[in-house]
Order: sequence, then C-alpha cells, then structure tokens
Amino acid sequence: MAFSDVLSIVYTAVRILVLAALVYAGLVALTQWAVRSRRIHPFGVWPRAMRKLSDPVLLPLERRIVRAGGSPQHAPLWLLAIVIGAGLVLLSLTSWLIGTAVSLRFVAQGGPRAWIGVLVSAVFTIFMTAILIRVIASWLGIGEYRRWMRPIYGLTSWLIDPIRRILPPFGMFDFSPMVAWLVLYVLRGFVMG
Repeated sequence: MAFSDVLSIVYTAVRILVLAALVYAGLVALTQWAVRSRRIHPFGVWPRAMRKLSDPVLLPLERRIVRAGGSPQHAPLWLLAIVIGAGLVLLSLTSWLIGTAVSLRFVAQGGPRAWIGVLVSAVFTIFMTAILIRVIASWLGIGEYRRWMRPIYGLTSWLIDPIRRILPPFGMFDFSPMVAWLVLYVLRGFVMG
C-alpha cells in the first residue's frame, strides 16, 4: 500500500469519527429539545435509550455546568458545541500532521534546497502562530507580563511595534497584528516562491 493511500485512509477515518460524534451529539441535543418542548414523551423508548447512551457523557458535563452556575438543561447544547470545536481541531491537527508527513517525505527525497525551504517555512509559521496566540491572549485579557507570554511577545514585538507606530489603534481595534501577519504571509510567499 502506498504512503499516500495510508494517509488518505487515516484522514477518512478521522472524518468518519468526527461525523459520528457530531451525529451522536446532535441526536442527544435534538432528543432533549423534543422532550423539553413536549413533542415526544420523556418516558418513551427513544428518549430513554438516548438518555441511557448519553448519561456517561452528559452527567459529568452537567456537574461541571452546575458548578459554574449554569443550568444542567444546557448540557446537550454544550456537548454539541464541544464536539464541533473538538472536531474542527482534530481535523485541522490531522490535516497538519499529514501535510507534515508528506513534506518530510519530500524533504527526505530532496536535497539541501528542500531542507532549507522547510526550515524557512517553519520559521515563518512560528512567527505567524505567535502573532495569532498574542491576539487571542489579548482578547482573553492575558497580558505580556505572564511568564509564558514573554516569548510570544519577544517573537512578535519586533514586527508589530513598528507597524503600531505607523498604524495607531482605531478606538478599541488594533489592526497592527493583522497587518504584521499579512506582511509575514506575503513575505513567506515571496521567499518560498
């Protein structure tokens, strides 16, 4: 079996797993909605079977929601949101790992020029990811003085600070990280091209 066939099978398996989890969470949320809106009887065969299938997952989630001050009735919606978010992350991670495996196979067959290309691309990816982490951390109120944020600011300040001097924030919107990310994106395309 070829290397690309194995990677295709792995990606298809992950997609099927994510789709199955999404169908499961959707059925749980839909059944709970139907019971709450009195469209189906709560002691019918389907609601009891769904509750039996979903209790191992929903009970711990309900306890966490209650501890956080929420209503346990929202647990199926939280389950659906968690499955969607985790599914997107899992698919992205799988796609990235497959792309990395293909790149490493290409680099193993290529010469020094391929190695240099991969290293340059990795450096640009690190800088662009650091900018993304910095933006998300600022949305969450995590400042630059946290111990684990210092390296992120060290990696990005050399580019964002000069752009911020030229392009000041517009009210509460600071476009300098976005401009810095776009500059790196264009520069990576120019260097790699």
